[in-house]
Order: sequence, then structure tokens, then C-alpha cells
Amino acid sequence: MLELADYSGPFDPGFSHDRLNKDTLLRLLRTYNEYMLRIDGFWYLNVMQKWGNDAAFDCDVKVWEKAQLWEMKAISTALNISGDDVATVFKYCQVSPWMHIYTSVTDLRDRDHGVLTITHCPTLIALEKEGTGRERLICQDLEPKLMAIQAHFFNPRIEVIGVKQPPRTSYSDCCCQWEYRLER
Repeated sequence: MLELADYSGPFDPGFSHDRLNKDTLLRLLRTYNEYMLRIDGFWYLNVMQKWGNDAAFDCDVKVWEKAQLWEMKAISTALNISGDDVATVFKYCQVSPWMHIYTSVTDLRDRDHGVLTITHCPTLIALEKEGTGRERLICQDLEPKLMAIQAHFFNPRIEVIGVKQPPRTSYSDCCCQWEYRLER
């Protein structure tokens, strides 16, 4: 069967994603990631406009706590990711749909210790451009909870430490940096 580079041409009643070639699927994955990012921003901004930032942030925390757990279970099951160490958490980070939105570097120092550095974060850039200081809430209150949910899904004893968290003092610096440690 011919692999498609796109879906130009006539309507195909038998179309399915398995007809697309690898490059096209990767391009589509990035598009879906961008779509998820936009939905996240649109709903937050609409709740904030109608009921204020406190209500929007409260909803954001509740939604992401539930969504993160669902995502962890679904993706780790789909890809058979299991283990109880930092290396396993980093494996998950490599396949998380959200991590395709960011530019990141993982430094696994040993299976129980590593550092995740986000070097480009579209959310942070948008929040900084907005200029209201919301990055403090998102990056210092919400993100540590989500990072802990990810780590604790595999092992509740993994500690996640925010080494660098916005607001940034230098724009040449990374967006954020997280250290993961498991003491055995």
C-alpha cells in the first residue's frame, strides 16, 4: 500500500492514519501537540475573563492533576513503560505529548538521579509577553505539582526539585530546570 505524504487529492472513504508515512505522522503529531497547547490556553483565558484569574488557576490545577494521571497511565500502558527510577520518568518525558511542545535536555546522571532542563517553553514566552506575572503561578505552583505527579506515578519516593523556575532573571538562561532524585 502506498504511504501518503499528505491527504491532498480526492476524498478517500477508506482513509486511516496508518496510510500516512512516518514524516507526515510526525508533522501531524506536532500539529496535534500545538492544538492541545492552544486548547489549554483558550479555556484558561476564557475562565479568567469571565471569573478572574483565581478561578481560572483553581480550575487549571484540578484539570491538570486529573489529566496528568490519565496521561501517565495511558501512555505508559500504550508503550509498556515501567520501572521505579528516574530513568523511567525520563523515558516517559521523552514520549509525553507535552514534551514535544518544548525544547528540552535530559541529563541522566545515573538511574536514580537526573536533571531535566526546558530551554524553550511557548507557554512561558506567552506568559512573559502578557506581562501580568502569571508565570509565577504556573511555573512555581502548578508545574512542581505536575512534575511530582509524573515522578510519583513510577515511585512516590522520587523527589523533584525546581532548580530554576520563572520568573526568569536572564533571557539567555533556560526556561526552567528540574532535578530528580531517588534515595535508595
